[in-house]
Amino acid sequence: EARLAESGGGLVQPGGSLRLSCAASGFAIDDATIGWFRQAPGKGREGRACINNSDGSTYIDASVKGRFTISSDSAKNTVYLQLNNLTPEDTAVYSCQQIYLCTPTGMGRYHGVRGQGTRVTVSS
Repeated sequence: EARLAESGGGLVQPGGSLRLSCAASGFAIDDATIGWFRQAPGKGREGRACINNSDGSTYIDASVKGRFTISSDSAKNTVYLQLNNLTPEDTAVYSCQQIYLCTPTGMGRYHGVRGQGTRVTVSS
């Protein structure tokens, strides 16, 4: 059974950093395209980054570009999202999910299994 499990969230002060993990089981991420999404309180779920592990393409949304980076480790079957210089506006539940498409200019719609999410709270 394919599964994704996020971890790494928590409470951090403005300007701080976190590294979120998306651990896959039941399938190999080597050929998978994975997106990171977030849902802030009272708002809809929005895609913020993705990686196509088949060709190495990545995408970072303009709203977080320069602060967030995405990477993957096939040996650990895990995709990471590094969050730097966090602001209160980054407070949200972050989740990962397979998506149909990831190119340097955008990310496609999600499909398949979705993790339970990990909560990031940025506050002083």
